[in-house]
Amino acid sequence: MKTYSLLATAAAGIEALVARELKSFGYETQTENGLVRFVGTAKDIAYANFWLRTADRVKIIFGEFDTKTFDDLFNQTYDLPWEDILPMDAEFPVSGKSIKSTLHSVPNVQRIVKKAISKRLMDFYHRRTDLPETGALYPIEVAIRKDHVMLTLDTSGSSLFKRGYREHKGTAPMKENMAAALVMLTTWHDDRPLYDPTCGSGTILIEAALMGHNIAPGLKREFAGEKWDLLNEHTDIWDKTRQEAKEAADYDKDLQIYGTDVDGRMIEIAKDNAREAGVGDSIEFKQMQLSDYRPTTDYGILISNPPYGDRMLSEEDVQNIYRQMGELYETMPTWSKYIITSDDKFEEFYGKKATKKRKLYNGPLKVTYYQYWGTK
Repeated sequence: MKTYSLLATAAAGIEALVARELKSFGYETQTENGLVRFVGTAKDIAYANFWLRTADRVKIIFGEFDTKTFDDLFNQTYDLPWEDILPMDAEFPVSGKSIKSTLHSVPNVQRIVKKAISKRLMDFYHRRTDLPETGALYPIEVAIRKDHVMLTLDTSGSSLFKRGYREHKGTAPMKENMAAALVMLTTWHDDRPLYDPTCGSGTILIEAALMGHNIAPGLKREFAGEKWDLLNEHTDIWDKTRQEAKEAADYDKDLQIYGTDVDGRMIEIAKDNAREAGVGDSIEFKQMQLSDYRPTTDYGILISNPPYGDRMLSEEDVQNIYRQMGELYETMPTWSKYIITSDDKFEEFYGKKATKKRKLYNGPLKVTYYQYWGTK
């Protein structure tokens, strides 16, 4: 079976988690800014799309070269065997980006790459008129960094964070793959209690429940690569991978996952999302004030994505929440607490320095993941 040079894209700060996932699948990896490289077959592409929890997309690297001129960009793009992967009727939009490169005009870069691919396919298929582009979607990206060009095909289609279960969102929703990353950055295991005191639409807890039940995060969605002939190779690879993922799920696992929020409307949304994800019976959601929850067990994990000062509440209200957290969680010494916020003064109001801090990006927003480890 043919092998491909592949990459999984990732948000800044969580590339190591994507690499860890891929290594757990058995792949050798190479980590760079915003991406992790690996090699695999069509079946591996399908598997990575279904099972990666923290990645954004899985792409085929179709060509790499250095260039500083548009003529050379056209010629080197044209020289690639696009007919090996694109049928005559392929729909192939070209997106692009350019960072610290001579060819800095992204619209011109996209236009040249599109023109070169079209010319190659027209020559190969003996077409004198424009290609129809009425077939399957093959999203192509040209990325130039320091005059190095990478041409990729996106096998995922829509981003992998779009799991397909979140029909309702809160005021400031967190992407599903970031929520999964927050869980994976803790010491939580499926035999320990997990609690989110500001659960909102429930995304963090739902992602944890998917992990606890070994449910593939991509099980409820479709991917661009499913419609590509070369990635099915007449053996229904994607259907088989989906069926294998269904059979791998362990719905009988007992989990101790709890979520509370002061907003009753958000609790109902969280319940709906959990049911849609297939984990509605695995998470206990309750409308509750932050100060009213008292754990009945020890050595649990608490993850919180509280309101930031630039999100829903006033700065003073947010600071009061941080103070309340610090006072309340001091009474839970065996629990490990993980709190994400963009507020650089969080520790000051919480009243305690974090055991460890990790810089992340929640979308475009720079945030810090404050970690307070409980007693062992």
